[in-house]
Amino acid sequence: MEGFVVDPRKSGPEEFERGLRDVKLVFGINHTMPYTEEYDNLVQELFKGKIGEGSRVLPPLNLVCASEVTIGKGVLVMGGCLMMSRGGITIDDGAMIAANVQLISNNHDLHDHQLLVCKPVHICRNAWIGAGATILPGVTIGENAVVAASAVVTKDVAPNTIVGGNPAKFIKRVEPKTE
Repeated sequence: MEGFVVDPRKSGPEEFERGLRDVKLVFGINHTMPYTEEYDNLVQELFKGKIGEGSRVLPPLNLVCASEVTIGKGVLVMGGCLMMSRGGITIDDGAMIAANVQLISNNHDLHDHQLLVCKPVHICRNAWIGAGATILPGVTIGENAVVAASAVVTKDVAPNTIVGGNPAKFIKRVEPKTE
């Protein structure tokens, strides 16, 4: 997975204004009654419309670089989610993100801690991320995959599988539902 490096010391006024905008909108979301028109409007503004129909993001939310997040249709993000999004976060249709999940698409360089090393996080269609799980930079969670509660995911998760632990390891396959 290719990544890129960002040096915040070289950020201009536009970057500062974008960060300030995000902080203010996240504060507003975290202090507004969910399931109201006002709340929904704040969420739409934060994600600049890149949130699909029927999706819900519940407070409290902690998010950096909202412009780098795309959320599909019918997604549920429970409260306490942390999105460190500098490297990009994509959550596809029907995914479920439980409470207190951390989606982290950037980390600090080992030698120059001011530098951010960024790699995108991708949560594929109908994936389920359990409570308190951490998804690290560059990780793709496959379609219909399940990440167990409190797992720390350092590598891609294959579609239709369950992983858990720290670091997360394969537990079993999820067979398609038969009707």
